[in-house]
Amino acid sequence: MGSRGLTLAPPAKNVVVYCNGDPFFPGRKVVVNQRRFLTFEAFLNEVTKSICAPLAVRNLYTPRHGHRVAELGDLQDGCQYVAAGFEKFKRLDYLSHGRKELCGTRNSDDLQVCPGAEQGQAGAQNELGVFRNGDLLSPPFPLPLSKSTPLQWDALLATLTEKANLRTGAVNKLCRLDGTQVSGGEELVSGDYYVAVGNEEYKKLPYLELLVPQDSACRMLWYVD
Repeated sequence: MGSRGLTLAPPAKNVVVYCNGDPFFPGRKVVVNQRRFLTFEAFLNEVTKSICAPLAVRNLYTPRHGHRVAELGDLQDGCQYVAAGFEKFKRLDYLSHGRKELCGTRNSDDLQVCPGAEQGQAGAQNELGVFRNGDLLSPPFPLPLSKSTPLQWDALLATLTEKANLRTGAVNKLCRLDGTQVSGGEELVSGDYYVAVGNEEYKKLPYLELLVPQDSACRMLWYVD
């Protein structure tokens, strides 16, 4: 066969994918091989499995500006992207929330070192993850805690009300995943997950299991010092 009859496949690309709206997800390396994935949809199906997404991934966005990626050829080797379903892109500082497993100790896997990794790890130790009561479609949102400023409980509830945007109205209480109510800021544990609740009763649902990737490493990385 003549050389003009040969078609070289595009080289494989390595990308890192984050979960839309999840500030605790450390990112997953995914190989973009166009010999394996004939369509962009096939690649999105692979991303769904790779990041253990609770719902099928149907869109990819750039992490800083939320620009939508339309096809395989638009993906750039060594870059990061945010995976989403049909929901809108949720603007977070994904790149600054890299964990040690991604940003420091796994360079041998050719994972790209995240910009501001040390800053992200320091900030992570002063945040909570908060679910919305009864909502199994929205991932947890981050709630920063300040070590230098005394925590005012009313101010915290007001911040939760603004961030959670519950359909039932204002956030009146914060509960642990087992349903017990938190009565003061001194009871909060950095890195733990909580549920924002309005006037209604706490709804005991598998928030962690359905809304946070099931890979145990994803969850435990949040607790690494």
